[in-house]
Amino acid sequence: MKITPVILSGGGGTRLWPMSTPDRPKQFQALTGTHTMFQLTVLRVMDRERFAPPIIVANATHADLVEAQLAAIGVTDATVILEPCARNTAPAIALAALAVAQPETTLLVMPSDHVILDTAAFDAATAALLPLVESGWLATYGISPTGPETGYGYIKMDPAELASAVHKVNRFVEKPESERAQQMIATGDHVWNGGIFLFRADAYLQILSDHAPDMLAHSKDAMDRATRLHARITPDPEAFAACPSDSIDYAVMEKADQVAVAPVNMGWSDVGSWDSLHEIGAKDVDGNVISGAVRTHASTGNLVYSDGVRISVHGIENLIVVANGTEILIMPRGTSQNIRNFAKD
Repeated sequence: MKITPVILSGGGGTRLWPMSTPDRPKQFQALTGTHTMFQLTVLRVMDRERFAPPIIVANATHADLVEAQLAAIGVTDATVILEPCARNTAPAIALAALAVAQPETTLLVMPSDHVILDTAAFDAATAALLPLVESGWLATYGISPTGPETGYGYIKMDPAELASAVHKVNRFVEKPESERAQQMIATGDHVWNGGIFLFRADAYLQILSDHAPDMLAHSKDAMDRATRLHARITPDPEAFAACPSDSIDYAVMEKADQVAVAPVNMGWSDVGSWDSLHEIGAKDVDGNVISGAVRTHASTGNLVYSDGVRISVHGIENLIVVANGTEILIMPRGTSQNIRNFAKD
C-alpha cells in the first residue's frame, strides 16, 4: 500500500516577519529558492509509485493560496482539508486520518515549512521505519543534532536498535535550558524532535481513543458533518471549535507505548528565524545571503531580503535587513528570536 503524505500548513510563521504575514505565512514564501517551502514539501512526495496523492491540512483563509501553489507545480490530485479554526497539530492530523478510505493507510505527516536538503537520507529513514509502522508502531524522525540547541525539543533513544538505524523512544524532552542541552548532546543518545511522523491512520486514532477521546469524538463529528466541494473538505466549524486543542507530541506520542525513532542527518531546518535562514542559505563570497533587488558593497555576513524595493548596503556586517511592502526590519544577526515583539503590532 502506498504512503499517504499529510502536509500540515496551518502555521502563522510570525518569526519571519515582515516577509511572513498572517495572509501569506512563511510556508507560502519562496525564501530558500524558486519554489515556496510548501511547494518543496509537496514535491518531496511526488513519486506516485511510492506515495498516494497528498492530504493538505490548511487554514481555511488560505484555501485559494494553497490551490494556486499546488496548480503552479502541476499537482491536481491533492485533497485539501480546510480547518475552520486552529486546534493545533493533534486534531489536524486526526482530520486527515479520518479522511483516508482505508484505516490501515500509512500516513507520513510533515510540516509544510521545513527544509530537507538530503532527500535520499530522508527516504532511507522512511524505509527503515516502515516495517515497524506497518505492524502498528508510531514513528518519528530524530534530527542528528549539530549543537546544544535550546529552541527544539529532544528525543531520548534507547541504546538498543529495534532494526537497523531505528531505536525505541525512551522519552520526549521539552525544550531545555542551555546546560541541560549540552548534557544531552554529550550523552550521544538524544536527537532533535523535528516534528515529522510516520504511522498507520488506525494506530493514531486508537491512541486518541485511549487517551484523548473527546478530541477524537469532536474531530469525527466535524468530519461527519463536513461540507465537500471537489477536492476541498471543510469540517463543520461548530463541531471542530469544540475540539480540545493539543499538539501531537502531548496528546499522542508521549502517551503511546510503541514509538520508534530513526536518527537521520538530512540537512533539516525548521527555518524558524532569519538567523536559521542565513545559516542554510546560499552565500556570496562575502558570506551574505541575499534575495530580491539587493546590492551589496564592502559588507559581510549579512542577510538582505527584499520583495521589490531595491536595498543597497555598504560597510555593514552581520545584520538582518528585510523589506516587505511598507515594512522594513533591521537587526543584528543572532537576535532574530526577538522579532515577535514587532510581529504582534
